[in-house]
Amino acid sequence: MTLTRLFSEAAVGLKSLLVGLGITGRAMARPSVTVLYPKREVGNLDTYRGHVELVGKDGEPAVPRCIACGACVRACPSQCLAVACPIGGGKPGPEGRSAAELAGELIPEVETMGPAPQKGCKTPGAFVYDYSLCSLCGQCVKACPVDSLRFSRHAYFIGTRRQDFRLDLLTRLRRQALATAPTPADRPMKEPA
Repeated sequence: MTLTRLFSEAAVGLKSLLVGLGITGRAMARPSVTVLYPKREVGNLDTYRGHVELVGKDGEPAVPRCIACGACVRACPSQCLAVACPIGGGKPGPEGRSAAELAGELIPEVETMGPAPQKGCKTPGAFVYDYSLCSLCGQCVKACPVDSLRFSRHAYFIGTRRQDFRLDLLTRLRRQALATAPTPADRPMKEPA
């Protein structure tokens, strides 16, 4: 290797280093966009796309709009959704409970799910979503013919295990409906006729 070639390679490396330092310096001079959570709250939730959640019917917010067609499951490239019809067509199974009454919001095993919904199934018995697999692409939301899926605004969703991100969306919808249901004190009183 000649001395001129060695100097030319060093000059190229030095130029690359200076370009990188310039980019880093400009990034450091910009204002910070990271929110230090305990000290400040997130303020831009209007554009936030969180995990997928079910949308309730207008008159009955605890009942999903979902018709269990399976379009979201087929459209999902990450295969993070599972929809099943109720066991026995919605009647209680041999254990005395339907698939819709799965315990808790978190589902430890997806094996409780059956195959994709069959013809004649009009309401989901279970709707399981694995957020750890989701790429937030929105294909499931676009594919839903009845607009029963949307992105949540739940920015403070954390977990320590992978199972913490496997959600039963039907139970979550019921909990949300109960949390937003008006209490008797909030309801207007009827005037006597």
